[in-house]
Amino acid sequence: MEKLKDVTEEQKKFAVDAMVTLVVEELVNDLNIPPTTMLKEFIASKTGALLYDESSKLWWNGSSYIADMYKKEICS
Repeated sequence: MEKLKDVTEEQKKFAVDAMVTLVVEELVNDLNIPPTTMLKEFIASKTGALLYDESSKLWWNGSSYIADMYKKEICS
């Protein structure tokens, strides 16, 4: 398998979108909130904004880490 030397902007955006899908799925299961509602709430959150901020590299973390981060945000 050939090593990926450079990650393109398109690949980064795809990775973030895929991570959002995983995070929202986990939050739907944990919080019992409808998927469309959860997606809107997550995207509008500080955690969601941070995930889309490429410089934060938050998308490198797992979905559970990000879901926990969001849960802490909404509890504070």
